[in-house]
Amino acid sequence: MSIPAKIRVRRDELVSAIEDARDLYYQKDNPTISDIEYDTLFKELQGIEADYPELVTADSPTQSVGGEVAENFSEFTHPSRMWSLDNVFDFDELDTWFARVGNHNFLCELKIDGLAINAVYRNGQLETVATRGSGSVGENVMSNVEYMTCIPQKLKAPKGTKMPELLEVRGEVYFSLAEFDQINLEVTATGRTAFANPRNAAAGTLRQRIDKRIEAAAEAKSETSRTKATEELERAKSAMSRLGLIVHGIGVHDGLEITAQSHAYELLKAWGLPTSERVKVVKSAQEVKDYIDYFGEHRSDIEHDIDGVVIKVDSLGEQRELGFTARAPRWAIAYKYPPTVVRTRLIDIGVQVGRTGRVTPRAQVEPVLVAGSTVSFATLHNGFEVARKGVLLGDMIFLRKAGDVIPEILGPVVELRDGSERPFVMPTKCPECGSTLAPEKEDDKDVRCPNTRSCPAQLRGRLEHLGSRAVLDIEGLGEKAARALLEDNVIEDEGDLFSLTAQDLRTSDFFVIKGEERKIAKNAELLLEQLQLAKSKPLWRIISALSIRHIGPPTAQAIARALPDMTSLRNSSADELAQIEGIGQTIGNSVAEWFGEKWHSDIVDKWASAGVRMHDDVVESGPQILAGLTVVVTGTLEGFSREGAAEAITSRGGKSASSVSKNTDFVVVGPGAGSKAAKAEELGRPILDEAGFVVLINDGPEAARQYLG
Repeated sequence: MSIPAKIRVRRDELVSAIEDARDLYYQKDNPTISDIEYDTLFKELQGIEADYPELVTADSPTQSVGGEVAENFSEFTHPSRMWSLDNVFDFDELDTWFARVGNHNFLCELKIDGLAINAVYRNGQLETVATRGSGSVGENVMSNVEYMTCIPQKLKAPKGTKMPELLEVRGEVYFSLAEFDQINLEVTATGRTAFANPRNAAAGTLRQRIDKRIEAAAEAKSETSRTKATEELERAKSAMSRLGLIVHGIGVHDGLEITAQSHAYELLKAWGLPTSERVKVVKSAQEVKDYIDYFGEHRSDIEHDIDGVVIKVDSLGEQRELGFTARAPRWAIAYKYPPTVVRTRLIDIGVQVGRTGRVTPRAQVEPVLVAGSTVSFATLHNGFEVARKGVLLGDMIFLRKAGDVIPEILGPVVELRDGSERPFVMPTKCPECGSTLAPEKEDDKDVRCPNTRSCPAQLRGRLEHLGSRAVLDIEGLGEKAARALLEDNVIEDEGDLFSLTAQDLRTSDFFVIKGEERKIAKNAELLLEQLQLAKSKPLWRIISALSIRHIGPPTAQAIARALPDMTSLRNSSADELAQIEGIGQTIGNSVAEWFGEKWHSDIVDKWASAGVRMHDDVVESGPQILAGLTVVVTGTLEGFSREGAAEAITSRGGKSASSVSKNTDFVVVGPGAGSKAAKAEELGRPILDEAGFVVLINDGPEAARQYLG
């Protein structure tokens, strides 16, 4: 069968594009396309070669691992080859793999977005660390090891066992998401392009020659060049020390019998190497899918970035029977999640005005699918952030969205600029009301609209805020309802909200049934009903609803506990407020300044006249049985919403925290708990289920400890 010319041309185009992408990814740690774009090209090439086997050559990207040795490191030939993995992207493709390999026990583990390395130990002593490279030959990065705290220099065999004479350990070097963000801040602060993802940050860090930087600093001729070289050296050392490592395999292991992949992991852990706590051996394809689904839902709970799940046949004997293709083992597969980092075009940058007047640049991008949803906009925080990230209008950019986090621009793909890009200029006038924008203080990076009383954007923002679940939880008071109330002149500001009547709402088309004689619609009935319920909410929710700068629900709760009456709060000075535990001078000043504005006090007076509760009864605050305790709730509780659980803690004097530390007193764990539960176990913090949480909030910490036994 002859091969159509257009197929040959397309095959050659794909090979060229893939090789270029590999060079930028592996050699320069500076990709210009996203992982999903690379995977799409690779999959298309595989499809062509499957249809036309004559086109398969030994140097095809489908027949090699990818990644040659960089010039600045010496070559290292791995004692045994390091393989790549084939990918699947949905359960249909995964089922095809299951059908091919048959029934086995499978080991499931998270696919870390890092740099693959091979560490060689001789009699337990670290001898060489190298990157994967081509799979057969990698880069010897041993000169950097003394600055890497993540790689043990010496292994210790448990009593009664012996270390193999020669041992290859495979693993992944990575940055945690927190460290990745910090590294990118440091990189862009020096005028360099931000890393596109944690993998490239880890690779770019590990593949520096620290010894060469030391030489450069020592040989610098001038004070200026010496200072610069020394600063670069210290940055490199600091970044190297923050790398993490998780090991996930064994190569050569002379004098050691291993029966299963899971057995190898037990040995690795016993020798003192960092292994994952999330590895699981399962017995069926359905259990594999359950594992994939679980971590797909809890992807954002993990401290490091993952791009999928690796599934391996657990038995090493069964692995040997299945064997290898030219580039990958047949006994393993990588299930790839939808990408959290993609590439798209920055079309424009507008600004939006928040409820406190803060003006935030908002990037409009070409719509792109990322982490399971289509993204058209991303935040840029402030004008300084736009400049720091170095993005220009028209740039091709890398964009990230992890879990439920607002989409964020990582940085531009500078190499793809054609000269048509142009800088963003921060406006000097409010786009909603025309007021002159300015920072509140001289050194503030944020600019604000000073027209807090009547700027339409701020008014809408305050209405949406007070109606949100975390504040007064007024169903039916969203963005559209807030806009209608203001634009149709139903209310002047939030002070009029609780005096609304059905007659008032009839004046807005948004709240009436079309085609009938101004009869109010269901949304109007719901809003009136919800406003009535909101009037009796606890004082802390009322305080939070006022949109005072720096006052969120936890701070409002602290204020309401100390001053359970709105009159007392209004009459307190900034210094008196600052004495409340958890408040401080900044918040004290903010509250006092807010009440110093007459129109703010008018809002409170209007609410009080409309029947909004302005005090808490002492009995409602309850005994402070959790005073001084810090409690973290993670996962889903059947009897409590997230806000309800936090309120149950704070109303009893405790602190509801979002992260687990050695100072956490109790961790409440429900179904779907992620890394926080693992952290609690690691730190030995008391862990309660929902029933134990009920004991804690009703009977106190001693009863909860007895519940734990």
